[in-house]
Amino acid sequence: MANIIEEKSFAFAIRIVNLYKHLNEAKKEIILSKQLLRSGTSIGANVAEAEQAQSASDFVSKMSIALKEAS
Repeated sequence: MANIIEEKSFAFAIRIVNLYKHLNEAKKEIILSKQLLRSGTSIGANVAEAEQAQSASDFVSKMSIALKEAS
């Protein structure tokens, strides 16, 4: 069964990595691009952690963290 949130967060992470590369190489922007990379890829990491949650409340907590990062 497909997980749309997992798929979208993965696709978003790929776009963030590409943007990071562009900012780093073409624009020589290092500090902002590193922060963008960390926050943009952490969404998918939190979604993946939520999939392995030990309880329903743990799942909600981890998904809430992913939502905060996306905001």
